[in-house]
Amino acid sequence: MKKFALALFVLLAACGNQGKEPWLGYGEGEDAFVSAPAPGWVEKVAVHRGQEVKKGDLLFVLDDTQQRAARDQAAANLGSIRAQWNENEASLAYAEKDLTRQTKLVEANAGTQNALDLSRSNRDQYAARSGQIEAEMKQAEAALADAEYQLSQRRIVSLVNGRVEDIYFRAGEYVPPSTPVVSVLPPENVYVRFFVPESEFGQVHLGETVAIDCDGCAKNLTAKITFIAQQEEFTPPVIFSIGNREKLVFKLEARAPGGLKINPGQPVDVHPL
Repeated sequence: MKKFALALFVLLAACGNQGKEPWLGYGEGEDAFVSAPAPGWVEKVAVHRGQEVKKGDLLFVLDDTQQRAARDQAAANLGSIRAQWNENEASLAYAEKDLTRQTKLVEANAGTQNALDLSRSNRDQYAARSGQIEAEMKQAEAALADAEYQLSQRRIVSLVNGRVEDIYFRAGEYVPPSTPVVSVLPPENVYVRFFVPESEFGQVHLGETVAIDCDGCAKNLTAKITFIAQQEEFTPPVIFSIGNREKLVFKLEARAPGGLKINPGQPVDVHPL
């Protein structure tokens, strides 16, 4: 009799849990919108929708005619300044030797003070010029590095692992400034957005763990509540529940480390734990 009572209690408890309606929601994803630092014509799109990409994979290429010309000009300027540096260093070395020689001649009473002063003046001029050229060379090196960087940014690679969600421009089209060409969805950016009825809103708190169920999802899928809306709203049309259609609900979001293995837009049932 006790065994029967215990079994009945378990059955009733299970029925009670099954009778409670889940919170309804759907998968959501935050895309990484990839654009180039500068506008230009698209030469090549190296990916397609749905393709999995890794960090460092090429996404698209923009025309680099202008950037290549700027790089070549910067390299030529640096080469010219380095030639001036080498020439000035040779003249400085000769002036140092001449100053040493004139100093010894004066000490031996075999030279003149005017020749010594002239030699010292020449040495100081070349030394000063050496400092000026060195500063110019550092500026030219920085300009070349910047030109090379700008050229490298015409070949845009992915900075994240993920799936290509959309492509907004094709080869032959012009991309305006700060305009995405490709969007990539990193797996860690997939979460669930769900809606809690006003009558149950007091049961939820930030940081609490919820269970997630959906067709084809892995078992024992859980996430933590990371966002709770401050204002209530009417149940959105995407939640197809006749019983909840006219109720006020609060929007919540739940995330898991590394993201949730569900598809954005996929309907889900959320249960409190």
